[in-house]
Amino acid sequence: MSYPTWEEIRDGLMCRGRDFPLIDHDMPTFMCRPYVTRPEQLKGADAVIIGSPYVTSWTNEYAGIEKSHWLAAPKRIRQQSARYHSGYIQDFDLDVFEHLNVVDYGDADIPEEANRSQTPDVILASQAAVEEKVNHALDAGALPIVIGQNSPCSSYAIAKCVSEHTDGNVGVVSLDTHWDAARIDTVTMDPRIAGGGSWLQKMLEFQPNISAKHLIEIGPRGMLEEPEIIRELMSDGARFISGWQLRQMGIEAVCQALDHAYTDTKSVYAHFDMDVIGGAGPAPGDILGELAEPIGMTDYEVIRIAHELGLRGVDGFSFICIPPGSAVVYRLIVYIIMFLLAGRVMAKK
Repeated sequence: MSYPTWEEIRDGLMCRGRDFPLIDHDMPTFMCRPYVTRPEQLKGADAVIIGSPYVTSWTNEYAGIEKSHWLAAPKRIRQQSARYHSGYIQDFDLDVFEHLNVVDYGDADIPEEANRSQTPDVILASQAAVEEKVNHALDAGALPIVIGQNSPCSSYAIAKCVSEHTDGNVGVVSLDTHWDAARIDTVTMDPRIAGGGSWLQKMLEFQPNISAKHLIEIGPRGMLEEPEIIRELMSDGARFISGWQLRQMGIEAVCQALDHAYTDTKSVYAHFDMDVIGGAGPAPGDILGELAEPIGMTDYEVIRIAHELGLRGVDGFSFICIPPGSAVVYRLIVYIIMFLLAGRVMAKK
């Protein structure tokens, strides 16, 4: 899998001749925003970018693809964001950074051991490292945006923090190819772990103010799930829009259906599992390995939902399973974040 070096990106057509604030020698900050390292520096921030380089695998591969490509997502998204000279979105004639203070809080301090071990203790320590930074952002009144790859670090960890900061019900908007609603984590078989195939079920189990009746799940399709699990979630009130139904409804009707997560809730957590685009849009199946399925969502559909969430208001946002190795898919994550933030500005105005 070929991907350019930071030097090649920095010296390329879009970045040549510019200087960049750096987190590391090959990692600029997201959109060249200020880099902060201490909780007190988050005062006055509106949104906080947090990296969560964590992959669930005992081996050097995940879903048939070399682990290093998955782990590099937070860095590569920041690298690709450097090509954009400002926060000006011409589609809206709006410069996001004239209205919002966005900062980069670096990466969570995931234990190095997580790269070679998936014991419950290592997983829980990794989850706690992400929670620490997300809680700092929420304590400062800012929106945490976590760029990660696997659960629980880049899904349940954020939901848990939003839940614990909310006095009332929490709505959930989830985009995914898979429901991730198994009864137990199949990697560890430990009931404490909100793993890749079970994090959503564990969120409903562990967080008393998050329930299926305030959950909308968008994008699953095909023959992947156990019928009794999905039927139970829908019986409990979950709103489900499959990849097939999305095409029939159209994206604007899907955006209207987001009401399900906002009715009778005090906050909303949004989770974008980016394997939802595999097989359509900019992400062909072969770059997602075992995670790809037909009838994937397009880049526009995902960006449009993110923008709608910005317009309505969202209190925590996270990414997992970002397709590895494609520069244009990494740019898609930049667009999702910026169009989300543009929605926040437009809602205020």
